[in-house]
Amino acid sequence: MSAPAASSTASRAPRKFLVVIDKTPECKVALRFATRRAQHTGGRVTLMCAASLPDFQQWRGVEEIMRDEAHAEAEAMLHDAAKVVNDLSGILPELVIPYGAVTDCLVPLLKDDPDISIVVLASGAGKEGPGPLVSMFGTAVQGIPVTIVPGHFTDDQVDALA
Repeated sequence: MSAPAASSTASRAPRKFLVVIDKTPECKVALRFATRRAQHTGGRVTLMCAASLPDFQQWRGVEEIMRDEAHAEAEAMLHDAAKVVNDLSGILPELVIPYGAVTDCLVPLLKDDPDISIVVLASGAGKEGPGPLVSMFGTAVQGIPVTIVPGHFTDDQVDALA
């Protein structure tokens, strides 16, 4: 008699929630939701903040300084977000800093990291609409589940939902 086959969930890595970190107010809502979901499901959190490359390419030295400044800004934003994740849940998130526009960096990251199982976004609460990432996933990007949390939710509303 052969041993029973292991279930696919037993051999899978814990669910990984990806949050794009930026300066928008709704980013905090997505961060909290992903953190709480990871906490409640035994998952992990990956934080991505794109370091925007300058279009300035006149002088190599100036371009390198601007690149370093963009990286430092992204790193600082990630560290602040990582502290929130750790304080809320005890989870140490993975930090990712790609170079380029967020919309250009997201798809390659999803292809390169098959452990990312859910992207968590918060919709913009203003009259500008849901935001470029929410729109991007609604039309162009397929193949990975996306959770869109209303960007105006309070901490209590997020905690109750997650």
